[in-house]
Amino acid sequence: MQEHAGAFSNATGRALEQGGADQPRYRRYQRELIAPYCGRSVLEVGAGLGEFAAEFTGLDRLVVTDADPGAVSLLDKRFSDRPEVEARQLALGNDFELAEPVESVIAINVLEHIEDDAGALAALAKLVVPGGTIVLWVPGYQQLYGEFDRRVGHFRRYTPATVSDAVLRAGLTVEVAKPVNLLGGIAWWAAVRRGGSTAPNPKLVAVYDRVVVPVTRAVERRVRVPFGQTVLCVARTPAAT
Repeated sequence: MQEHAGAFSNATGRALEQGGADQPRYRRYQRELIAPYCGRSVLEVGAGLGEFAAEFTGLDRLVVTDADPGAVSLLDKRFSDRPEVEARQLALGNDFELAEPVESVIAINVLEHIEDDAGALAALAKLVVPGGTIVLWVPGYQQLYGEFDRRVGHFRRYTPATVSDAVLRAGLTVEVAKPVNLLGGIAWWAAVRRGGSTAPNPKLVAVYDRVVVPVTRAVERRVRVPFGQTVLCVARTPAAT
């Protein structure tokens, strides 16, 4: 169980004990974009401290996983009062089985850490029912790649075309692939690419959540943006024959 200890901190630049900056508006924004593509049973890969999972309610079954055993222990405690939630350790590349496959897998800021991204997607597809979905939330655009990306082990940032290529190489089909969070991308460029930031600034994160996210949500409900901090991709597993 101690294998992959420290994986959470290595991948996020945050200590387990410190938690993360509160971003309630950003979490709601993520949920609005992700939830429509999910079924009633969901596996979240790289759930970390459970910040997204805490917002994702009303499911029949939710399996929250992380490679870091410390994060899994915290997840288990956090969701001890939610009987539909199960906390498990999952490190992509290692064997992992479910008693029953799920209708959907969610991977938020995970795939960029995996060198063989298509292989990881193919492995996740085995945990999903035929015709189910894998919803990916990945950092967007190599132009935004900076020192922070290097420090937390990002192999790449994605465009809709490059994440679609990984999905297709995994033998899946692409249902959605689009940039989101245009204003966040501009802010990331200023802070990381130009400013050289190597870790999230809690004060700036709080301002971003309070001021920028509501504007982003309002704009992107009406306009399809050409660029963003993130790329949202929905892959679908082959239907049963």
